[in-house]
Amino acid sequence: MKAALLYGVKDLRIETVEKPKVGYGEVLVKVKAATTCGTDLKIFQRGYVGGVIKLPTVFGHEWAGDVAEVGEGVPWLEEGMRVRAGNSSPCLRCKMCQKQQYNLCEDMMWLWGAYAEYIKIPARIVNLNTQQIPSHVSYEEAPLTEPLACVLHGLEKAHIKLGDTIAIIGAGPVGLLHLITAKKMGAGKIIISDMIDERLQLASRLGADETIDAKQEDTVESTKELTEGYGADIVIEAIGLPATWEQALKMVRKGGTVLEFGGCPPGTEIKVGTEQLHYGETTILGTFHATPAHFKKALNLIASGNLNVKPLVTRKMKLDNIREAFEILTTSKADIKIAILP
Repeated sequence: MKAALLYGVKDLRIETVEKPKVGYGEVLVKVKAATTCGTDLKIFQRGYVGGVIKLPTVFGHEWAGDVAEVGEGVPWLEEGMRVRAGNSSPCLRCKMCQKQQYNLCEDMMWLWGAYAEYIKIPARIVNLNTQQIPSHVSYEEAPLTEPLACVLHGLEKAHIKLGDTIAIIGAGPVGLLHLITAKKMGAGKIIISDMIDERLQLASRLGADETIDAKQEDTVESTKELTEGYGADIVIEAIGLPATWEQALKMVRKGGTVLEFGGCPPGTEIKVGTEQLHYGETTILGTFHATPAHFKKALNLIASGNLNVKPLVTRKMKLDNIREAFEILTTSKADIKIAILP
């Protein structure tokens, strides 16, 4: 089969590799669409934390397709079924799993290989994190279950209350997913900042109450002005840079919460004022990945029509053009997610 293999930073190659063979409890799926992800882009551009991805590997982790082959011991799946699977599965045995913090599993199984004609789902992921896709959900929409699951995990931890003012740094894919989800959760005013006009325009169409052009305005000052000088109840950093992590701390009100959602480069640090934590009672929260339950919730929200993710897929491209797709994501002002069609 044809596949895109990542060998290292900015070293992504289209190659012909052996189609995976299915064993007991496993399932082979013909990929119909795989969407690009900000995490993929970061791994492509700068590498990633150890243990999550081992190179070289078939790349990509957001996908949807049709069951092509079912191994023994999987009675609930049949050839031709439309499915998607999460890119991970906890072990259910380690200390983190015993505490029900499944996203922090110490023996997490990771699944890469979306940018290919076929992908094999390991038995553990078949059992814990594979979902059938309803017929009315497109192959391009279903892969967004994965980033939406991560957003749901983060927003649950942040404890949004009805009427809260939310400030989001970054109008990329996850920033926009935070926007539409927080809106559905009952947020009052949502403020979003970015340096790209086209993304801010999309954010307005998706329900942002206020937008801040970060290349022309001071994001901190503008946020304070839009919140009567107090700052936002919850600030969400959706970029993944130490500078914007620190910026988020300056945008939150006393007693508010900062959700540091975007993953920063390995080894980086930020400075936090002790007075803000002590006298200001700021809650600083980091969240990582999601649990199988979040994946199920995310697909249900997409399938029900409660969250419309269609506007986030801004382009479709062939697998042969995947390097061009990553170049577009690096340079384009308008593209959010690209659906790769093997």
